[in-house]
Amino acid sequence: MGLLSNILDKNKTFRPKKKFSPDTRRYSLHKHCSTSLGTGQDNLSGACKCPEDSHLNDWLAVNVIDFYNKINLLYGSIRDDCNELINPNDKRMGAGPHFEYLWMDKKKYKVATTVSAPMYASLTMDWIEEIINDENIFPIDEEKPFPKSFKKNYVKPVWKKLFRIMAHIMIEHF
Repeated sequence: MGLLSNILDKNKTFRPKKKFSPDTRRYSLHKHCSTSLGTGQDNLSGACKCPEDSHLNDWLAVNVIDFYNKINLLYGSIRDDCNELINPNDKRMGAGPHFEYLWMDKKKYKVATTVSAPMYASLTMDWIEEIINDENIFPIDEEKPFPKSFKKNYVKPVWKKLFRIMAHIMIEHF
């Protein structure tokens, strides 16, 4: 029980998986996304393409949440090894010697700031969780529209920050 309680500790970076209600269109898209990769029936571009009978923003929302869940699990698997005491490279968030990722959220961090890798991951997961839980940005009601700037102001920045965590994990920890 000690390991499980440590994993589910809200003060840690790992967050419980975000899920879709089974009776929604987004759940169907999530299932399509999950089953289309690795089946050998589709090529990668076909698996990533928004299904013709779906709305692009629904497809983007489902994939953002799926990527968030996957990076969350991946980071959770190395979280205990991602600290400055074990790995000196974790004193800053980066991916190799030539890439440093600075944190800025326009609230507490108004200018781009160097933070440790664990701090960057924690701030990123908090920031994304706040966005995907905001029903004005990620509406639960499928009849409610997404913001006009959904892709530009939310999807792209979220993917960029999640990619940075993935790059850090792969380059600094594997």
